[in-house]
Amino acid sequence: MEYREKLEKKLFEMQDLKYRDFHSRLLPGIDKETIIGIRTPELRKFTKEYAKTPEAELFMQELPHRYYEENNMHIMIASWIKDYERCLAEVKRFLPYVNNWATCDLPAPKIFVKHKDELLPEIRSWIASDETYTIRYGIGMLMTFYLDEDFRPEYLKMAADVESEEYYVNMMIAWYLATALAKQWDATIPYLEERKLSEWVHRKTIQKAIESYRITPEQKDYLKTLRK
Repeated sequence: MEYREKLEKKLFEMQDLKYRDFHSRLLPGIDKETIIGIRTPELRKFTKEYAKTPEAELFMQELPHRYYEENNMHIMIASWIKDYERCLAEVKRFLPYVNNWATCDLPAPKIFVKHKDELLPEIRSWIASDETYTIRYGIGMLMTFYLDEDFRPEYLKMAADVESEEYYVNMMIAWYLATALAKQWDATIPYLEERKLSEWVHRKTIQKAIESYRITPEQKDYLKTLRK
């Protein structure tokens, strides 16, 4: 396709091989040859302009993509869609193709903020998935949108009840719970006090909370007593 050749040419013009070598080490399991090596701010700037072109429609219909950066472009464009139903449909269509934590953790669609009630069943479905990065994305949405005024204790249970052997799922559970400790301490601390988590998630949650600037020194001292 002519548009694909043009797109790849533009992407490779932004290639930084030293950055590719560095970033590829952060993405174990991803073929280095599928990583072009484009810094995220530069890719985001390019994608914002590309999203306005007719070729963007062709690009969004083409799955799976060849390169890591194209996957990032796809989720970026999807996240900028202002119509909730269309945005959600694009996210759901793309999630099965997410194959790494960095693509999974790109900023959530802003339109989701205005549709939290409708989004919850989707999040429950994602968390119940068998796919590593679909689960991670669902927990990420809980962390992004439901730890402040829309928080409910049942959401903690949704994440804490996930049983997985996958590192990137368990890391997200720990990240979510550490963030929850910073924002909803009273509701979250019993999960550690009562040992409701796997040993790995328990210890990683404490580690990440202790590293957080949002946790008070007194809270950190108490968390240290729960390590054993």
